[in-house]
Amino acid sequence: MANNTSPGPIGSARKSLTLPFQPPFDWVGLLNFLGSRAIPGVEKVEGAVYRRTISLAGQPGILSVEMGEGVFQASIRGPAADHAADHADQARVRLGRLLDLGADPAAIVAVLGRDPLLAPAVAARPGLRVPGAWDSFELGIRAVLGQQVSVAGASTLAGRLVLAHGAALPPDLAGDGLTHLFPLPGKLAVADLVGLGLPGARARTLSGLGAAVLANPHLFDTGALEADLARLTALRGIGPWSANYMAMRALRHGDAFPAGDLGLLRALGGAGPLPSHASLAARAEAWRPFRAYATLHLWTSVDPGPSRRPPRPVKGTGKGAVKGA
Repeated sequence: MANNTSPGPIGSARKSLTLPFQPPFDWVGLLNFLGSRAIPGVEKVEGAVYRRTISLAGQPGILSVEMGEGVFQASIRGPAADHAADHADQARVRLGRLLDLGADPAAIVAVLGRDPLLAPAVAARPGLRVPGAWDSFELGIRAVLGQQVSVAGASTLAGRLVLAHGAALPPDLAGDGLTHLFPLPGKLAVADLVGLGLPGARARTLSGLGAAVLANPHLFDTGALEADLARLTALRGIGPWSANYMAMRALRHGDAFPAGDLGLLRALGGAGPLPSHASLAARAEAWRPFRAYATLHLWTSVDPGPSRRPPRPVKGTGKGAVKGA
């Protein structure tokens, strides 16, 4: 990852990063996914550029990412840029997680393209990625906020949360709709969140997730899939769907699978009756170890965009079922 730092006033210091990727890459699809879920004040998609507020080494900044010829061009502006050189590995990991740069498109196509249901979608979008997150805790909070509400509703709630409890950017850095950092775990662990318009149980889940990260800073570290899912579902308010969604996007588990999701059942059933959960699970065995990518392909076949989102899960699939994450 090549980089360059340019000094200047608080809002003008910049760090440039170049990150190669393995083509093909469905950048438009990833932008649509992120853009439809953008948190007001924190994220924004403008044309072919994804922009967001970040904290690096405890310093605020603005991250911008766009695709170039075989590489992604990223820049960090603000105080965080002055620390990016000393934390290049951290920036590389976070960007790789956000953009799913570790994906092997050829391997994914080789497995999923064998399934007659998936083959047309895989042929049309061989560069599909599972959108990730700059910050795993933020993604976990967003998943909880999206429980049983629309994508737009989840974004509205996230915007309220950020405005009430996120740190404001320095005046010289804020602008163009990017104004706040996402709240830290310690802040949400003790904050009164009921006033945001959340049900009491969901507010307690958010505070509990903040407290859990304080108690275990490695809560969102990636290990074996089943162990990670068990760790997440042990938390109050986090069910199997939510845990698998977090595992897909935050923990980068390519085989995470939100079984019982209504969108997946619809895609599998086509114009006929919905199949059983057991038949979906059995069919998905052939998609290992890339069930997360199969999930994105099937979600897209049900809702092709431009504002793609995971459809509403089947009721009764476990606590914490997500509609608008």
